Amino acid sequence: MRQTEQEAAAGRPAPPGTPRLGVGMVGYAFMGAAHSQGWRTAGRVFDLPLQPHLAAVCGRDPEAVRTAAAKLGWDAAETDWRALIAREDVQLVDICTPGDSHAQIAVAALEAGKHVLCEKPLANTVEEAEAMVAAADRAAERGQVAMVGFNYRRVPAAAYARSLVAEGRIGRLRHVRVRYLQDWLVDPASPLTWRLRKERAGSGALGDLGAHAVDLAQYLTGEAVAGVSALTETFVKERPLLGASSAPGGADAARSGPVTVDDAAVFTARFTSGALGTFEATRYATGRKNSLQVELNGELGSLAFDLERLNELSFHDQTEPAATSGFRRILVTEPEHPYLEGWWPPGHGLGYDHTFVHQARDLVHAVAAGTSPAPSFADGLRVQRVLAAVEESAAENAVYTPVPDLEAS
Repeated sequence: MRQTEQEAAAGRPAPPGTPRLGVGMVGYAFMGAAHSQGWRTAGRVFDLPLQPHLAAVCGRDPEAVRTAAAKLGWDAAETDWRALIAREDVQLVDICTPGDSHAQIAVAALEAGKHVLCEKPLANTVEEAEAMVAAADRAAERGQVAMVGFNYRRVPAAAYARSLVAEGRIGRLRHVRVRYLQDWLVDPASPLTWRLRKERAGSGALGDLGAHAVDLAQYLTGEAVAGVSALTETFVKERPLLGASSAPGGADAARSGPVTVDDAAVFTARFTSGALGTFEATRYATGRKNSLQVELNGELGSLAFDLERLNELSFHDQTEPAATSGFRRILVTEPEHPYLEGWWPPGHGLGYDHTFVHQARDLVHAVAAGTSPAPSFADGLRVQRVLAAVEESAAENAVYTPVPDLEAS
């Protein structure tokens, strides 16, 4: 049902009698704050069959997690994720932790009878991701659902691009180009955080940015990456430890540690249809803050999307007369566009945070219907296998590294 601007701005409470879905979240930093926004807002924008209830948030620091709970709108705080899973008021566990704990928490939550949302990438290794998929498959037989958080699928322009591809508007796919560019590590004095340690993060720009690039490419095209040829690089191989002085010759100057993940990854790919792909993921693109660009070229047309213009989609229809053809700008803000029925009047754009509202909406509907959500843990495993093939190709200087087929395993 379409809201008025005033209704949407004020927020609508759930209709009386709407059953609650108790959510427990592990982690409360950047991604935890984004997920909290989604859970708080989804039921006030969309008509949902279950009303998300922010039951408890979990973190190791007692004072910090209590502060986060108050700020982000959670009823309670826990310092042990096992205690959070055991809570009777938690039916869904949302995992917003570094990748090294995803598998342990997700499997435990599924085995405890909870639904699960897990941030991307699904895990740090293919083996962990496979264990998570197996646990999700067992849980599905009991009516539980499990989803991985690739939120860029929920940008309305990206979802609309997927519908155009599915309708055959660009015809047979020829080329896929994806670039995800950031620059937050350009300064060599930036500290050695968990994202730069392989044992915590699994990989660097490849897993952090490349995972989004691969998932979005496979989602938009409806095809899987069949093989890759890759290069990776770590430009700054040592960084100051957190808390160490960055002053030259200072007392703490020797307090540094090795960077054990990639700073950048580039690879070519072949899709199952034979289409060619090029991918780039880097944290060293000076001046680029969060630039995700995707272009699909087909025999009948092309689509292009840029996250820095996330309310727009560029579309070229090759079947139109040459004299008037060319890329057209589609402003994706109409109520007929994906997710827009709950928001503002046409022309009033959305932002990054809205993708988490849409993610929460879709997951709540899947929980209520008992249907497998997308992207599923199996979709997360498909991405994990591509990332592993990229790392293998780069390590071995391989010309081409096949990606194992999920159905054949």
